[in-house]
Amino acid sequence: MKLKFLGTRGEIDIRTRLHRMHSSLEVSYKGRAVMIDCGLDWLRRIHRMRPDAIVLTHAHPDHAWGLKNGAPCRVYASEQTWRILKRFPVLDRTTIEPRRPFDIHGITLEAFPVEHSIRAPAVGYRITAGASSIFYVPDLVSIYDAHEALRGIRLYIGDGARLRRPIVRKTAGSLVGHSPIRTQLGWCHQEGVRKALFTHCGSEIVRADSGQIARSVRNLGLEQGVDAGIAIDGMDVILR
Repeated sequence: MKLKFLGTRGEIDIRTRLHRMHSSLEVSYKGRAVMIDCGLDWLRRIHRMRPDAIVLTHAHPDHAWGLKNGAPCRVYASEQTWRILKRFPVLDRTTIEPRRPFDIHGITLEAFPVEHSIRAPAVGYRITAGASSIFYVPDLVSIYDAHEALRGIRLYIGDGARLRRPIVRKTAGSLVGHSPIRTQLGWCHQEGVRKALFTHCGSEIVRADSGQIARSVRNLGLEQGVDAGIAIDGMDVILR
């Protein structure tokens, strides 16, 4: 399984050479490619890219609005996400169900609901190809079934909105927002996950010195026994 970080920028105004495009991950296996999330930055690019499939985590603009003019392939999303995107001219739609694995060209995905937004309910994906499994969740406060989501994975790819302090508020009895990297590394430690990367980077990370941020994240990881880093646009990871 090969991973390529197509974009690593969150829903922020600032962008840099390292974090220019809205967060999106390409998962490739045996010559086929699945794109996870297609934010507004991809609107004029997606029809040239032509992935074999697109999978959405939720309907926020930085994750789904690249499909405002349609899609060049089949798109997979939850019922809640399709309800929000009902006016988008996506012709080939598949509705996925939480905790029910589905296969795209030999890549198995399982959606796990997460706390993040009331208006645009989100999921993270446990992704398996060959002998390797990862978990990808660019926006969250918490994972409802964290043990099952993270059990035995080789790599956790999480929310890079903040390093140490959460961006969380309570709305209608639910938590919305973003848990910091330090909290997510605690989950990895608890579930025995040894490696983590963070995408969907917020202003605190994007505007800072990249070397300093890399050291800070690495040190946060060392505290939990996790090899941790920040993903950048164009970064490749190969899992064998």
